[in-house]
Amino acid sequence: MANPLRDIQQYGQSIWYDNIRRGLITSGELQSLVDNDGLMGVTSNPAIFEKAITGSTDYDAAIHALAREPHLDAKTLYERLAVDDIQMASDVMAPVYERTNKRDGYISLEVSPDLAHDTAGTVEEARRLWNTVDRRNVMIKVPATPAGVPAIRQLISEGININVTLLFHMAMYEAVAEAYIAGLETFVANGGDPSRVASVASFFISRIDSAIDGAIAARLKTAQRPEERMLLRSLQGKVAIANARLTYQRYKALCSGARWQALATQGAQTQRLLWASTSTKNPAYRDVLYVEELIGPDTVNTVPTATFEAFRAHGQVRASLEESLDEAHDVLATLAYVGISLQEITEALLQDGVKLFVDPFATLLQAVAQKTAVAVP
Repeated sequence: MANPLRDIQQYGQSIWYDNIRRGLITSGELQSLVDNDGLMGVTSNPAIFEKAITGSTDYDAAIHALAREPHLDAKTLYERLAVDDIQMASDVMAPVYERTNKRDGYISLEVSPDLAHDTAGTVEEARRLWNTVDRRNVMIKVPATPAGVPAIRQLISEGININVTLLFHMAMYEAVAEAYIAGLETFVANGGDPSRVASVASFFISRIDSAIDGAIAARLKTAQRPEERMLLRSLQGKVAIANARLTYQRYKALCSGARWQALATQGAQTQRLLWASTSTKNPAYRDVLYVEELIGPDTVNTVPTATFEAFRAHGQVRASLEESLDEAHDVLATLAYVGISLQEITEALLQDGVKLFVDPFATLLQAVAQKTAVAVP
């Protein structure tokens, strides 16, 4: 029986799973996703861990055991739980890592969202997490904030795999791509082997349409001219995909340049675009829209559970990522023509994205502290 999750691989795209929970690993379910659905990687974030730890009993025994150790604060205890999960998931994914020659098989662990505006703090924590997890197929997630970009360059220059998160705009992507290339150049200059360094640039999708559609809805309330109303309506549900498709064209251009080719001849891997936030937020849109419309070579789509299952059930696979590029240009031109600034909206989304992880992280630490207090005899 055909499985769209597997079929997508023939177009050069890898499906990763945007979810982690201890029971997913210990029950054998993660292994089943690899074996039966061709799963190629796993991503996590503070909100996912918050849901896993506070919404299940999976971690109670481990918390009870850790609570016996003296002088463990809530953050350290959480980190011990998370690192254990990441190590177990890394071991499950290790055969994929080997089989794909280090291209896939990764599991991501994010630095504390409290460090999003602290370059030195991000570098220090990323190094520590990398060394603590001690797995070649782990990626440390770092946000693409102004403070995060120089941290990314430094960490890549040290040979640390990085998943760059919270990308929303082509200009942001270009800064991240430059950090990756410059970091690799330094790594190579210092005698490093670039073939063992991997990175993805996580470009967020559905949040853009949610924000743009909200701005359009507000404008439609006051728009008087039929032409303006028609143009505004024509943009609904179109901007995120257009933005991603044109960013992919920029990725291809960068990979064909002489500077990148000099690294490629030494075995360097391209920093693939990873489509994130690919669940459909608007019920008026197809539930697998942001998977079906972004299928193309050298890309990753990290998919949350509901979307993963929906795509398995009724996803339609085709080489969609480079379709309708003229239309994509027209969509972004029309957006600017009607006076909606994509850059302003995406800059706000970056700041909101940091906050969306700060709050669950605080809730997570509070819950861990409470569970620890209960566990202490």
